[in-house]
Amino acid sequence: MKLFLLQDVEKIGIAGEIVKVTDGFAYNFLIPRKLGVEVTPHNEAQFKNRIKVVEHRKEVIESKTSMLAEKIRSIKLTIKRKAHDGGKLFGAVAPSEIAEALAEKGFAVTKSQISTDKAIKTTGAHEVVVKLSSKLQPTFTLNVVEEKE
Repeated sequence: MKLFLLQDVEKIGIAGEIVKVTDGFAYNFLIPRKLGVEVTPHNEAQFKNRIKVVEHRKEVIESKTSMLAEKIRSIKLTIKRKAHDGGKLFGAVAPSEIAEALAEKGFAVTKSQISTDKAIKTTGAHEVVVKLSSKLQPTFTLNVVEEKE
């Protein structure tokens, strides 16, 4: 079934796109939640005109996202935390703390976009991935240093 998306739906498409989904998914999830409208031969021409606007919007978003990704790759971020003698932290560095530190530097990302291989529980350099989109996932180095009292 063809649907015109009224809102962005993760892993399906962005608002204004015509996507093909299964009938059950459309009737049971997307249409009742007002996330999409069925495309019929009658209204297809109307939706095709809207697609041009969406394509332009996609290009603008992609260029802004790629510029943001380049800036994130070049950032050097340092967080100070209390630690034991062996370099172990008293608590792990949470994604929300990394998001706050990035916000202080001028990067608007949410904690759900922050990803690490494992919990950051030691001092030193750690690789952090920021999921901007399914294709753009820049990595930067987070340096955790011991806070001196």
